[in-house]
Amino acid sequence: MKPLRIVFMGTPEFAVGILDAIINENKYEVAGVITAPDKPAGRGQKIKYSAVKEYALEKGLRLLQPTNLKNEDFLNELCSLNANLQVVVAFRMLPAVVWQMPELGTFNLHASLLPNYRGAAPINWAIINGETKTGVTTFFIDDKIDTGAMILNKEIEITPTESAGELHDKLMHLGCEAVVETLELISGGKVHTTIQNDTPEIKTAYKLDRENCKIDFSKDIDTIYNLIRGLSPYPSAYCNFKDGDNEWNVKIYEAEKVEELHNISAGTVVTAKKEIKIAVLGGFLVLKSLQFPGKKRMTTQELLNGMSFSEQTKAF
Repeated sequence: MKPLRIVFMGTPEFAVGILDAIINENKYEVAGVITAPDKPAGRGQKIKYSAVKEYALEKGLRLLQPTNLKNEDFLNELCSLNANLQVVVAFRMLPAVVWQMPELGTFNLHASLLPNYRGAAPINWAIINGETKTGVTTFFIDDKIDTGAMILNKEIEITPTESAGELHDKLMHLGCEAVVETLELISGGKVHTTIQNDTPEIKTAYKLDRENCKIDFSKDIDTIYNLIRGLSPYPSAYCNFKDGDNEWNVKIYEAEKVEELHNISAGTVVTAKKEIKIAVLGGFLVLKSLQFPGKKRMTTQELLNGMSFSEQTKAF
């Protein structure tokens, strides 16, 4: 078994779970951790640490936060860590001078079954597209995004009502297993990689933006339902409500679908004492959790305690 001296690169909570699994193995030395620079966040623009930085400080790990991954001072400091392997989880694209540095290479954990869902939001898009399974893949980084030679993958079922947040947590645990197994293969010199085959059918995990997070109520019930759960809790699907002269931008976090034949036009908002539902092609979406401007996220019942809507209210 070859001793591993690791530099870990990552930023969000998903990466923290993986780093913690590596530390808890007690087999490998983590020489350093690289994460995103601190940045202001929220209304007060207070400086916010990444989840990985918080963890690294708690564990007393050597921490680097470069703004430029090609900066000579950073590269010299990275080289001085004398790592023979780099592990990357939810970080950013690395220049060749970084990923080629360690003797044993640099591998990445990606939250999809590659080559499908390469890109920034694989967990979200798997649900948005109505997939019934997904997984994680470890692969050696090359000069493109998520295209390198695969080491191993692990598959998991996506349940019909699962949100992106729930799937995120399941994939983090699965990712811990995948990374630990990958480290064992590399340490034991037993890695056998598989080259990714590109085909026209490959699905992409595009970056989420204002346009692809907006609900289109002309779509069928399953498409809209999958969009809502695929964007929950973050960044959330959204639409506009219009009631007379009032118009609101509304985030929808949770809904149930009721498949039913009806003659109500798509986007019509139907309210009862404790219920808001929106007519769509193939049935109704019953809203369970949402957020109006200037208010916190709340249940439909909580919202209706303080707001009411006319029969002419439309969602679009």
